[in-house]
Formats: sequence, C-alpha cells, structure tokens
Amino acid sequence: MNYVQVCEGTYATVYKGRSRTTNEIVALKEIHLDAEEGTPSTAIREISLMKELKHVNIVRLYDVIHTETKLVLIFEYCERDLKKYMDLHGERGALDPTTVRSFMYQLLKGTAFCHENRVLHRDLKPQNLLINRKGELKLGDFGLARAFGVPVNTFSNEVVTLWYRAPDVLLGSRTYSTSIDVWSCGCIFAEMISGVPLFRGRDNQDQLLHIMRIIGTPSETLIRRITSESGDAAAAQKQYPRYPKMPFTSILPKASLQAIDLLERLLQFDPLKRISAAEALNHPYFTAQGQLPYPVPAPGSMAPPNFNFPHPHQQSSQQQAAAQQQQQQQQQQQQQQAQAHAAYLAQQQNMQPGVYPANSQAPPQGVVPQQQYMQQYQYSGGSR
Repeated sequence: MNYVQVCEGTYATVYKGRSRTTNEIVALKEIHLDAEEGTPSTAIREISLMKELKHVNIVRLYDVIHTETKLVLIFEYCERDLKKYMDLHGERGALDPTTVRSFMYQLLKGTAFCHENRVLHRDLKPQNLLINRKGELKLGDFGLARAFGVPVNTFSNEVVTLWYRAPDVLLGSRTYSTSIDVWSCGCIFAEMISGVPLFRGRDNQDQLLHIMRIIGTPSETLIRRITSESGDAAAAQKQYPRYPKMPFTSILPKASLQAIDLLERLLQFDPLKRISAAEALNHPYFTAQGQLPYPVPAPGSMAPPNFNFPHPHQQSSQQQAAAQQQQQQQQQQQQQQAQAHAAYLAQQQNMQPGVYPANSQAPPQGVVPQQQYMQQYQYSGGSR
C-alpha cells in the first residue's frame, strides 16, 4: 500500500494512502509500539469500540494491521477536520447558519448513536470531527472513549480537552455519564457560530471561572452535590465568586432564537438538566419547518451544505426542474408572509395595540402576529 504522511502527533502518525485492492483513498493511523509496554490501552480501546460503531457520522475503521513494532489502523479518509474547515470556509472562523445547522445535526446524530450503544466519546472537539468532500461530519479519535454501564461505576476525570470539558468533570466528578459529551457538543455549537471557543481557560480552575462568568455561578448546594462525587472534601468547601448569568444573545448576536434555546439546553451547569443528544435532534432548531428557509431533512438524514469541492456528477434535467420548483415555492411562501404582515400592520393603524376585532380573539386568518413574524424573520437570517 502506497501512502504519504498527513500529520504527526505524540500518540500516532497519520498517513494518506490508497488501497491496492479497492483503489480507495484511506487514512492510516500508525502507532509505534514500545517493546516493554506493548500495545497502548488507548489503541486497544479505540479498536474494540470502533469495530462495533458503524454509522454514517462515525469514522469507519476498515482494518487493523499488527506487527511487532507498530500497529496500523486503516480508516475511511476525510479531507479535513472541523477546525481546519472553519479556518478555510468560515468568516473569521464563523460558519454560515445553514452549515452550522447541518454539522450540528450530524454531530448530535453520531453522538446519540454512541450513547445508544453505551459508549462515551469523552474527547469531542473540532479537531476530532472530520469532514469529507460530500459534507458529511464524522466523529473520530476514540482513544479516550469508554464503554459505560455495569460493572463500571467510576471513571477518570482526566478526560476531554480543557476548553470542551464539562464543569462537573472540572469539579472532580467521577460518576459522569453521557452529559459530558453533550456539554462538548454545546461548546462546539457556539464555536461554529462565533468562530472562537466559548470558554478558554488555562487550567481546571480558570476554565471553571470562565464557564461561571458566562452561564452564572451555580448554587452552593449544586456545587456540593457534584464535588461530593469526587471524594475531595477541600473541593466541596471551596468558595467561588458569584457571577450573574450572561444572555447568550449578547455573546452570539447572530444566532437565531432557536439556536440560542438549544445552546441553553446543552450548556446547563447541572448535568442532570442537560438535554440528551437524542432529545436535541427533535429541538425546533432542526424541526420548525414553517420557520426554515430550506426543507427539513427526513429523520436520520441531513443534506450536506454547499462546498467548493467539485461534485462528481452533474445534475440531471429532472433534478434541475425539481430544484427550480422548490425555489419557486419558497419565493411564494416568502411573498405570502410579507403580504400577511403588511395587512396586519395596516389593520393595526385602526386598532389599539394588542386589541383584535370584537368578534375575534386572535389575528385575522392569514395574518401573522408581529412578534411571531419577527422571530421568523430573524431566524431565517435573510434580508428584505
């Protein structure tokens, strides 16, 4: 198999290669083995878990080659990770709303599949999310992943890259569960919207303070409950500055109301209050069809965003006609909304604010209340 080096890290070196049997481009993760220590536990864990996790939003492990001096894992090839994609395609790192929605949906799909199969990833971050040329996002690098459930009761708290580490893990909790991956998803969500990491601490304590400055200092009762799980008595007695919660709308002014609401549910300080990945997939941010400028995907799928990569096939005339018909329908819907809003505003000139005709308890049929209309307008991110 011929291959060229893509990147090198402390744990492994990654190469880009081509299979001689299938002629397919693949990624080869080469791990050098120590004669005394043998195969690293992280590699054994990654192999055992990824052999079982077969999903479109998880990088596929094709094969494993084991020799006396090295271990080679052969994965499906993806062009770049999310961090590099944001640097290349984003506006100062920030991605457009359509792409954010697509990538976030796929991230949650892959995460939910892991959790359904009782696997914690424990290191979700943009560098570990891979993007292929079809616009598919895939969870990668399962070196810190861990199966959970009986008989395991406690885990290491030295997991997850600092900026994406949940506050309960920062406080020393060793009984965490799927909620730590959900917190990481929330951090990645905010970063795709703004272009920069939301919480950028230097160490555990500094990271914790960064979180509190934005989402507020939790009650002492909650902190004691979380720290009691760590067995560290000193941590339970530590006092933290009392920070008020900052509204995410001031931190992410370009985000839609639905995006802000989803982010609030993902970034709950209390792990018991965080929404699950499966529940997040049913959030109005993904499902509110009447407020989206594009069709809602079928359950279990997500259309890739637009890319600069050349598409391998030209659209057929039938596909082009369908696309034109869809565009016309969207334009008609926008015109109807604009006309309804204009009619509503005209009617308001002859009425007191908040008062409807005596024979009606709601706006006339076909008229969209101003507040609701503005929410739709702001969500779509369009301009009129």
